[in-house]
Amino acid sequence: MTGGGTGEPLLLLLHGLGATADVWSGWAALLERHWPGRWLAPDLPGHGGSAPLPDYTFDALAEALLPLVPPTGPTVVLGHSLGGVVALSLAARTPVTAVIGLGIKVTWTAEELARAQSLATRPVTWFDSRDEALTRHLRVSGLTGLLSDDPQGLDERDGRWRLALDPRAFRVGAPDMPALLAKSPCTVTLARGEHDPMNTDAQLTALGTPAVTLANLGHNAHVENPEQCLTLLAPWCHP
Repeated sequence: MTGGGTGEPLLLLLHGLGATADVWSGWAALLERHWPGRWLAPDLPGHGGSAPLPDYTFDALAEALLPLVPPTGPTVVLGHSLGGVVALSLAARTPVTAVIGLGIKVTWTAEELARAQSLATRPVTWFDSRDEALTRHLRVSGLTGLLSDDPQGLDERDGRWRLALDPRAFRVGAPDMPALLAKSPCTVTLARGEHDPMNTDAQLTALGTPAVTLANLGHNAHVENPEQCLTLLAPWCHP
C-alpha cells in the first residue's frame, strides 16, 4: 500500500483487475499539491502484495477494504475498472462521501464472461526471467507501454518469476450496475477515456448517473494523464 498526506478528507485509490497500487505512482506529487487530506492506494486482495481471497466477488473485495475507511469523516473513493465496481460495493457498506468510477466495463457478452472464467482456471505460469514475467504482467493488466516496471506485480521464488495476481480473481464476473448504483447512497460519477474500448458514452449515460468523458485518453486514463484525471476530484481539491 502507498499513501501520503494527513487529515481529511480521505482519498482511496483503487486499481483495476491485474494491476497494483503502482498505477497511482504518477499521482503522488499532484496529490501533495492539491489534495487537502490523506490518501491511500492499496493493492486489492489477490493483487500485488495483498493476500488472496477464498473466492472473488465484488462484495468480498469490498469487505476486505472496510478497515481502510474511517467510520466518521469524509471519504472519497476513485476506482478504476474493477476498482470502480469495488468502490460502489464499498459505498453500500460504510460511510463514503463520493465514488468516482473510471473505466468500468458495464456491458458484458457471454463470450467475454466465458473467457474470463477460462483465465481464472489456468495454472500459474512460472518464468525463467524477470523480464518475461514483467512483459506478461503488463500485458495482462493492460499497462504495456504505460508503465516500465511494477515490482509489486511480480513474485520471485527460487530464481523463477510469476505474476503476483491470483488468476482466480478473473472469476469476479460482470457487475450488476443498476443494483450497485441503487445501493450507493453517496454521490456517484462515472467516467471514461474517450478512446476506451471497454465502454461507450451511451452505456454510461444509460445508467442515469452523471458521466464524464476525458478527451484523448483510453482505458487506463489515470496512468496516461494523472493531471487530467485529477479534474474528477475537483470539488475536493485545492486549486
